Amino acid sequence: MEQDPMLSLLSATAQGDKKAFAELYQASSKQLYAVSLKMLKRKELAEEALQEAYVRIWHNASQYRAGKGTVLTWMISIARYRALDILRYHSVRKEEALSDNQVAVTPSSEPMTETQQGLLEKCMGSLDVQQRQAIHLAYFNGMSHHEVTAHLDLPLGTIKSWIRRGLQSLQRCLKL
Repeated sequence: MEQDPMLSLLSATAQGDKKAFAELYQASSKQLYAVSLKMLKRKELAEEALQEAYVRIWHNASQYRAGKGTVLTWMISIARYRALDILRYHSVRKEEALSDNQVAVTPSSEPMTETQQGLLEKCMGSLDVQQRQAIHLAYFNGMSHHEVTAHLDLPLGTIKSWIRRGLQSLQRCLKL
């Protein structure tokens, strides 16, 4: 099994190495920003989620466990949970709904190249319809597994299996 290239950077970060943390940020920030922006639909909220995610990564780097996934997967889950927290906060405050037309992305802040975006879309398209729908609801719409379960009126175990298998297929397709 190949060693995760970000593992040494995360390990050094856990020891307080600021240079390693900066390299980890450079290696992963585009992916984490893309997840946050897709969920939050607004550049300023995505940037807020990204900042909070990296603060959490800095403080919790020693909590990473290799058996539970790659470093990038672990970091994306942190960014996703930060975005979910922001979504919930704005929902509770009854702020206006976040709509797609509120996204203001300039070419310099584009998180993925067109080639990367095309590959992601191709890989998403290769998933079973159920897997694609469950992943979209959970990761792009920011729903919890329980919310996806309620939305699709299916058992929690089924939803978790679809998401897990779909993410494994995406990982293979994207060669992460």
